[in-house]
Amino acid sequence: MSSHRFTRPQPGCSSRQRSRGFTLIELMVAMLLGLIVIAGVVSVFLANQQSYRANQAIGDVQDGSRLAFEMMARDIRDAGLNGCDNSGRVANVLNNGPAAGGTTWWADFHNAVHGYGAGQTDPGVTTGTAATERVAGTDSLQLIGAADSGLSVASNNATSANFKLNEPTSDLQVGDAIIVCDPDHTAIAQITNYNSSNVTLVHNTGLGSPGNCSKGLGFPAVCTTNGNGYTFSPNSQIAKLTAADWYIGNNPVSGRSLYRDYLEVVGGVLKPMPQEMVRDVTNMQILYHQPPNGNFVAAAAVTNWSIVDAVQVTLTVQSTDKRAGTDIQPISRTFTSTTTVRNRVP
Repeated sequence: MSSHRFTRPQPGCSSRQRSRGFTLIELMVAMLLGLIVIAGVVSVFLANQQSYRANQAIGDVQDGSRLAFEMMARDIRDAGLNGCDNSGRVANVLNNGPAAGGTTWWADFHNAVHGYGAGQTDPGVTTGTAATERVAGTDSLQLIGAADSGLSVASNNATSANFKLNEPTSDLQVGDAIIVCDPDHTAIAQITNYNSSNVTLVHNTGLGSPGNCSKGLGFPAVCTTNGNGYTFSPNSQIAKLTAADWYIGNNPVSGRSLYRDYLEVVGGVLKPMPQEMVRDVTNMQILYHQPPNGNFVAAAAVTNWSIVDAVQVTLTVQSTDKRAGTDIQPISRTFTSTTTVRNRVP
């Protein structure tokens, strides 16, 4: 005999009431609470994301400024440096140098440091709105020196206008301007021929651009074919002439960058070429120390560039992320660095 178990309904509670779900109000309250929780999570996520972007942008700005200052400082420290202590006696036989009546900025070694203020014209670079042109209202700085090549002279045939080096090198080529020095003086000329097999370079007249006004490298320079003859002794130092014009230029993506005009042989012609160094550097202001003055002054106030012994550069650098700031704008910071001119400091 089978048995059946019956459950007695609870008093006042129907079977339909026992099986009912959430009411509409309860669902809406639950959804509202869920949305509040999700909104809080999203808010925290967005805040952390913005903080991360801002920190990354600040790091990029600091890295850009550090790189810019390091590269500029190298040129500033080496300005006017030739490797020999010869009291600034320079025989320059370049056709565009002072001895030949030339006025090209990079061919005047006595003008190793020269700056231009925001309202001054820099003869080495065009001011305008096109790519690589200097931005109006920003400073620029020209520096001339010798590359750190470590080369030396094995022998010098002054009559044939050639040098034989102690070691082979791939740093030199036809058209380069070179600096040769010993304790007596420094000479500057252009290479008109270079033989890498026997490590011999020639600095004759009648070839090259700008070319040489003389093959004689004695001091002072005399612009005739033979000029002032001089034979440099073995182990005299020899290096490539370097020149740099630092400025803020328009870059190809409609922004601003720190540019450096540097000497390059192009098609046999030695001329400055613009090179973008650090992007998003938007401004540069430069001050100079001229002894015996104690303060740094602007370029317009410098009366003797040959004794300027320190340069103070202020750069404004902008983040690559143009929406990194809390105002959805790029982050911008200003940095200042001071560098001494090595061969002008006692």
